[in-house]
Amino acid sequence: MARAARAAAGAGLAGLLVAPGPDLVHLTGYRPVPTERLTLLVLADGHDPVLVVPALEAPDAEHAPGAPALTFRDWTDGNDPYAVTAPLLDGRGRFGVSDNTWAMHLLGLRKQLPDTSYVALTEALPMLRAVKDAAELARLEAAGAAADAAYEEILKVRFSGREETEIAAELADLLRRFGHSQVDFTIVGSGPNGADPHHEAGDRTIVQGDMVVLDFGGLKDGYGSDTTRTVHVGEPTAEEQHVHDVVRAAQQAGFDAVRPGAACQDVDRAARQVITAAGYGEHFIHRTGHGIGVTTHEPPYMIEGEDRPLVAGMCFSVEPGIYLRGRFGVRIEDIVTVTESGGRRFNNTAREMAVVE
Repeated sequence: MARAARAAAGAGLAGLLVAPGPDLVHLTGYRPVPTERLTLLVLADGHDPVLVVPALEAPDAEHAPGAPALTFRDWTDGNDPYAVTAPLLDGRGRFGVSDNTWAMHLLGLRKQLPDTSYVALTEALPMLRAVKDAAELARLEAAGAAADAAYEEILKVRFSGREETEIAAELADLLRRFGHSQVDFTIVGSGPNGADPHHEAGDRTIVQGDMVVLDFGGLKDGYGSDTTRTVHVGEPTAEEQHVHDVVRAAQQAGFDAVRPGAACQDVDRAARQVITAAGYGEHFIHRTGHGIGVTTHEPPYMIEGEDRPLVAGMCFSVEPGIYLRGRFGVRIEDIVTVTESGGRRFNNTAREMAVVE
């Protein structure tokens, strides 16, 4: 919280206003359900952090990991929570506001303090959660290992003759078996559906000869996993194997580009160059990676135009893909962290194409 407040001051802000959501979890460990009742963390450099909280939720808030560092200001139903919050703020200040703050709460504050102004945290402090400490890295590594274990198990099941939704349900069960408290997605894209990068598992029956994209992840102990492997039902054709080999080489090139001081876009360029050189550039239709932490998608982003330098402790995906519309798709994804000398993967299952039944 102190680092966040200092970062806000360095960005010319009077402070930060953080509503329930990933930023609040990151800063305090408190994870309330967002409701019409105002809960708001107020951070300002040189001041103790204050959590405005409904009185009926105060007992839970007081048990949050960050509670010992907080001053609580509770309010009861029938009172104006914005009137309680207003004295904590500079009435002419500009504040960074967590992206998922409800409009009704921000408008309530503006009514009390019409001379204040606000900017979204992803605009003002996009790297607020980007650099992970040792405890966060350990949780992300454990989440990656759990996702790897789920992948190893799903390779043992029969794919042919079953619907995508069946495989997706098994993946979700496996993630939970290996410690995930929340499953965010289980993409199973078979045959032509694999050419849709964010295909929702549907009722298509998987058949012999299908390429199948498996992309899945969620939260374990509050931190995210996200991995993709592409398997084949029966032996692949020479073309299918070639496309998979190109993507695997691109994924390796992206990983090899990870090092402190390199620009985020360098990771994208390295992976994209391999795919473009192989003649499939127009079929790589998304960025190479996204950050991960208390959510499965967050800054930084590995994309052309993002010249922000990589810093040790940043964690993100490296996930190039080739998508041949109407035919099949291939994607390979690992979560990677930046070390003092390069990169380290949190996903370590085989990247060669697995053949399933």
